[in-house]
Amino acid sequence: MDALRSREQLRRRYLLPLQAEAPLGREGNAGPEASTAVEKKEKPLPRLNIHSGFWILASIVVTYYVDFFKTIRENFHTTSWFLFGGALLLLSLSVAFYCILYLEWYRGIDDYDVKYPALIPITTASFTVAGICFNIALWHVWSFFTPLLLFTQFMGVVMLISLLG
Repeated sequence: MDALRSREQLRRRYLLPLQAEAPLGREGNAGPEASTAVEKKEKPLPRLNIHSGFWILASIVVTYYVDFFKTIRENFHTTSWFLFGGALLLLSLSVAFYCILYLEWYRGIDDYDVKYPALIPITTASFTVAGICFNIALWHVWSFFTPLLLFTQFMGVVMLISLLG
């Protein structure tokens, strides 16, 4: 009787619904699969936070100080790796914008990865191979700084896109 009373007090104290109580076994303990904790609804994080602001700002600084667009313009036709990487980047960004703009905003499908499971692996694979192609194409310009500079640009673009979705 005392155990029932203390369980009722705990339920009232933490405002647990009756369905949240786990069924008790023979020893009076809840099974390992039963959870007595109630998931609290957390506030969603703001889209522009310190982390995303840092990466966007770092990408802008890198673009300015290494003359990124001037370097790209001068080395555009030197190798086919750059063109192949650009085509794969265009593919991955078009699939990403299709998911964000069309599926999520226009059609209202929030879990498009469940409905269209091939979109995420295609986007990830094409973006990864595009990054490798860009590293090969621009290695002669910045040598071992190339992966660091391109990763900073990548994170800036990803954080900028995350502001949309």
